[in-house]
Amino acid sequence: MTWSEFIWFAIAAGLLWIAGAVVALASRSFSRTAVWLTGAGLCVYSAFIVALWIALQRPPLRTMGETRLWYSFFVILSGLLTYRRWHYRWLLFFATVISLVFVMVNLLKPEIHDQSLMPALQSFWFVPHVTVYIFSYSVLGCAFILALAGWVRRTDCYFSTIDRLVYIGMAFLTLGMMSGALWAKSAWGNFWNWDPKETWAAITWCIYLLYIHLRLYGRGSRTLLNVLLTLGFLCMQMCWYGVNYLSAAKESLHVY
Repeated sequence: MTWSEFIWFAIAAGLLWIAGAVVALASRSFSRTAVWLTGAGLCVYSAFIVALWIALQRPPLRTMGETRLWYSFFVILSGLLTYRRWHYRWLLFFATVISLVFVMVNLLKPEIHDQSLMPALQSFWFVPHVTVYIFSYSVLGCAFILALAGWVRRTDCYFSTIDRLVYIGMAFLTLGMMSGALWAKSAWGNFWNWDPKETWAAITWCIYLLYIHLRLYGRGSRTLLNVLLTLGFLCMQMCWYGVNYLSAAKESLHVY
């Protein structure tokens, strides 16, 4: 399996995801058909990830293209789980759109995928650290979509759902930071080095921690809470790929 076969898996998965989103939007209530269609698309997409993993003889998590591959997978998964739990029809649609955007970027901007891994990446912590982080990004991305919906509709009705998503996302974000610290200790001798990616990760974590604090103590207006969720999401994007465009990132320990 090579990256050139990705287009066929992407088309098949994308059509199933679109069909699931359309069925969900067209249904007046929760649709099991939408769940099965979206789940089938995830199975197709997963088949490519597994096949690529076997072909590369390493986890496909090194390049930006490979992390986009995982993010598009986890966004759909998070959207599907949220739809299954809270029956927000439009959320599955937006998750599909976001996922397909990342799929299209990978199709239009393919990157070189070889078998090599630099010494720092040849660690037990490589797979759990990256996958936990990407999953947390996808869950917090769903919280951001709900925040936008609440902002547009000027309602507080989504906050109970957002809270649960933020708790889950924050838990995995914290696990990602902890595993990254343990990895850094074994690779570079320090748990934390305050390079650009680590700094933005800390900023992102603090923003979501502030949101949780305000919600637990019943403080903060709807506008402030939505602003925090928006800032957290934007900082998360900076942490993920935005730092690659900073001049300081050239000396970052996270540049591979």
